[in-house]
Amino acid sequence: MSNRAASAAPRKDEATGTWWFVCDLPPGPEGQRRQAKRRGFPTKKSAQEELDRLRNRVATATYVAPKRQTLAEYLTADWLPALRRELAASTWESYDRNVRLHVVPRIGGIQLQKVDGPLLDRFYADLLETGRRLGKQMPGLKPRTVRYIHTILSGAFDYAVRQQRLVINPATRATPPSAASAKAPEMRTWSAQQLRRFLDLCEGDRYYWPFAFLALTGCRRGEVLGLRWRDLDLESAPARASIRQTVIPLTKATGKGREGRILPRTKSDKARVIELDAATVAMLRKWNARQKEERMALGAGYGDHDLIFCRPDGRPYHPEAFSKTFDRRLHQERFAELPTIRLHDLRHTWATLALAAGVDVAIVSKRLGHGSPMTTWQTYQHVVAGMQTDAAEKVAALIFGGAS
Repeated sequence: MSNRAASAAPRKDEATGTWWFVCDLPPGPEGQRRQAKRRGFPTKKSAQEELDRLRNRVATATYVAPKRQTLAEYLTADWLPALRRELAASTWESYDRNVRLHVVPRIGGIQLQKVDGPLLDRFYADLLETGRRLGKQMPGLKPRTVRYIHTILSGAFDYAVRQQRLVINPATRATPPSAASAKAPEMRTWSAQQLRRFLDLCEGDRYYWPFAFLALTGCRRGEVLGLRWRDLDLESAPARASIRQTVIPLTKATGKGREGRILPRTKSDKARVIELDAATVAMLRKWNARQKEERMALGAGYGDHDLIFCRPDGRPYHPEAFSKTFDRRLHQERFAELPTIRLHDLRHTWATLALAAGVDVAIVSKRLGHGSPMTTWQTYQHVVAGMQTDAAEKVAALIFGGAS
């Protein structure tokens, strides 16, 4: 009896007493005949039900042929290479790093088609409890990081569904840490007096200059580290700085470790011009003179990228190491009087002080490089709300202030 004839109905294996069937599948890529064979059903009814389900999936084009490819093989050999041309280098490296450090060691050996919601839930729980591989902090990863890994895997499984390697995306059946538990770190800011005290304590430190520029402009870390002298116009009134490039952390060419790499564009892919106050201009002039002395002392060993804020040898700062330097400064005894904030909070501090001083939200938004004033309002609504109360009191005073 041919296999085609056998696929008409389940058959009984007299040797084992179980039932089996063969089902014809759509032709392969080169027109070759394909069949699916299933064995070991305890009853004819159970075999028939599975045969009907298989035929229905073939008819509705939702059948995916079983493959032995592991999750690690799929992610590293297929999905990540295909994704590389679509993502920014820093984003792709972030995906690759999380896959390599967290996904592959724990569940990479499981077959792609055997990954399901419960397995992912156990994986997320494991990461939350013991997921950290480096550092001396708590052993588990933060909910924000685990949720990010869930987002990465969800995108990978979506691609597998489109490529007909999976019927459904198993990440849709999993429960990652909630958005509330994975929210961004709380914004903390300094008052004007605290910021001034910080700068006073840093004076003389080589990092004083970039820290001060961050605090006085509200720029992003990568924008400040990528700023060049030719991007400045200190002679105009007012003086201006054009944000045209950034410095981002990327893997070294050797494949080991990371370094600061100049990216010839901004986060929005558009140059942004900001005006500089007199104090910032004076600070830049002083720093320019000091940097020239460093260049002369180093001579031919100086790598000239025209960067304003860089290592003593001219190379870009490593952005992450730069932030850690700020953190270490605040843990020194001389800074004990100041509340602990992150480097990025210098940007929040500038925006908060500007809004509290009555600067229009639209102007602050443009200065920060936000997509719209609504983004600024949502980010700093606690400050804007206070401004609205103050405005209401001022208007009421104008109306009723002279009344007897």
